[in-house]
Amino acid sequence: MSTQNIRRIPWRLGTVAGGLAALLVAGTLVTADAQAAAGCRVGYAVSSQWPGGFTANVTVTNLGDPVNGWNLAWTFPSGQRVSQAWNATVTSSGSQASATNVSYNGAIGTNATVSFGFNGSWTGTNTAPTSFTLNGVACTGNVGPTVTPTAGVSPSGSPTASPSVPPTGSPQPGNRMEMVAAMQPGWNLGNTFDAIPDETSWGNPRTTREMLHHIRSQGYNSIRLPVTWSNHHGPAPDYTIDPTWLNRIREVVDWSLAEGFYVMVNLHHDSWQWINTYPTDRANVLERYTALWGQLAATFRDHSPKLVFESINEPQFAGTSGDAESDQVLHELNVAFVRLVRRSGGNNATRLLVLPTLHTSGEQARMDALTTTFDQLADPNLVATIHFYGWWPFSVNIAGGTRYDSNVEQDIVGTFERAYQTFVSRGIPVIVGEWALLSYDYTRPGIIQRGELLKFFEAVGYHARIRRLTTMLWDAGSFLHRPELRWRDQGIHDMMRASLTTRSATASTDQIHVRRSGGITGQSLTLNLNGGTFRGLWQGSAQLASGTDYTVSGNTLTLTQAALTRLVGNRGYGVNATIEARFSQGVPWQIHIISYDPPTQAAATGTTSGLTIPTQFRGDQLATMEAEYADGSPAGPANWTTYKEYWSTFQPDYAADTILLKPEFFAEVDDGPVILTFHFWSGTQLTYRLTKSGNSVTGSPA
Repeated sequence: MSTQNIRRIPWRLGTVAGGLAALLVAGTLVTADAQAAAGCRVGYAVSSQWPGGFTANVTVTNLGDPVNGWNLAWTFPSGQRVSQAWNATVTSSGSQASATNVSYNGAIGTNATVSFGFNGSWTGTNTAPTSFTLNGVACTGNVGPTVTPTAGVSPSGSPTASPSVPPTGSPQPGNRMEMVAAMQPGWNLGNTFDAIPDETSWGNPRTTREMLHHIRSQGYNSIRLPVTWSNHHGPAPDYTIDPTWLNRIREVVDWSLAEGFYVMVNLHHDSWQWINTYPTDRANVLERYTALWGQLAATFRDHSPKLVFESINEPQFAGTSGDAESDQVLHELNVAFVRLVRRSGGNNATRLLVLPTLHTSGEQARMDALTTTFDQLADPNLVATIHFYGWWPFSVNIAGGTRYDSNVEQDIVGTFERAYQTFVSRGIPVIVGEWALLSYDYTRPGIIQRGELLKFFEAVGYHARIRRLTTMLWDAGSFLHRPELRWRDQGIHDMMRASLTTRSATASTDQIHVRRSGGITGQSLTLNLNGGTFRGLWQGSAQLASGTDYTVSGNTLTLTQAALTRLVGNRGYGVNATIEARFSQGVPWQIHIISYDPPTQAAATGTTSGLTIPTQFRGDQLATMEAEYADGSPAGPANWTTYKEYWSTFQPDYAADTILLKPEFFAEVDDGPVILTFHFWSGTQLTYRLTKSGNSVTGSPA
């Protein structure tokens, strides 16, 4: 991302096979060195559970000598079964289960970690297994005596056939498509080393090994470390990087590699701090740019090939005639970067190097310009990168963009399809180096309604997966609560994770509003099955009754009057109950049952520095606001639309029962009357009349 204030997943699907024969054959894929010191530790955690199903994450730490090819075996104590896995091939026979590495994660160094996950089924109880063996050695958390494996014997001691395919470790340099696929999914350590001036300046805590381990345990395979260097180096001509800063970056890089991540390092906010002046200051900018990359190339010359360099974050240039000329100057810098790193030798000779489009845009012209660079360099270890933050009106809630609609969908499909056709179809991998929704931020709740947000996250994961794009979530603190190492919204994480291997069903809404005053009637919503089948509704562990509590006709789900009467309970304002629609695949879809009455507003007096409108929300929530003059023309900022930008110009406060109109709104409002229309998620609309006279503003319900 380019500023502090703008915040900015396909899994490899392991196959699941039943039967003892498959289990025995899987054991042949594992080998160990003779007389190898052996020991391991396993972390097994159920991240989500529902009646009959669950998701588990497994983390294996190798405490002994390095292994190349692994098999983890365990017994389910309650007869659970694995139905779907990622980052491993899982086989089962009765209660016995075994996970073997896939092509890109077979090597586990001493004290290194590998993770995989799966969805499973259970009945009765879901007791976690506690005993595991890694390549036949019990995982006790200690290093045991050396072991000498017997040829032709699986870790469980059963006879096996000879393997037809030798085990493989991490993809070797030169196979860029496989290496980038192994990076999926990725996560950004945002607003940290890119923060200005220091690591904690933008509100995030100091990065720890524990935090990196947690991210790895959550299924992320790569981590992008955005780094701003401009405040951490000396003057020309050497531009010597502050050794304390460089050592800190190297420490986090080394920790990340030790956790098993692919790691991507870049020049981040330097792009707009000084690199952008390149068109009019070529000599000085190029000298500084190459001095920094020269030092980084030397520092990391012999680091693992899993360390990746990205030339510039979101490149932009001042003083050009337009994007075509900016494309050309970016080409010059990208070429200089590649040639410099390659000349430094060591692992840099074949290291993956990531080149952005101008602005990291997914527009066709920008990607076409980058292909010129790829064609000229003809380097087999180059990767393209773009960023993706969604259909702009939806991503910031402006111009009525409150819902995940066809515009949002087509923006995803169009961008990702262009990236596939331009690069991936030619064997050039693409990393979506940052993605999220532009204004999604836990400090500014309500800009994007949660159900609509979930639909977006589900679709991004699916459309990236089928086009073989690797995605790296931009997380500046809005997803992972770093001090406590927990997801701020577990449901969002679960939806993103599921989207890497399957599709989850959604619905037209995740809210059913029931008037607190008046009678209760049945209400319907439309299911978006996304290839799955509807299995039923649950409230906690209790299943709702088909026909009595709900009916399904085609894709229309209707909750009956009787069910809604029970679910709203005493009909207190707000969410009275949450139920789940469950499907044959993916994560459940939550539906919130909300009691409300139409909101009311009162008169207000204030200034253009801010007007606070008393608003009794009465269980409802604000979706958007329109502003127009008496003649119907748009009032306020973005005068091409009557719908104003959520939070930037207006902001609800549900605890205080107010809506604040901000100075940014009044800065572009003419004197005279202005008609506001407030749209609420229940469908209620309220009209409010303002009169602005100089710095004074009055308002009242219309």
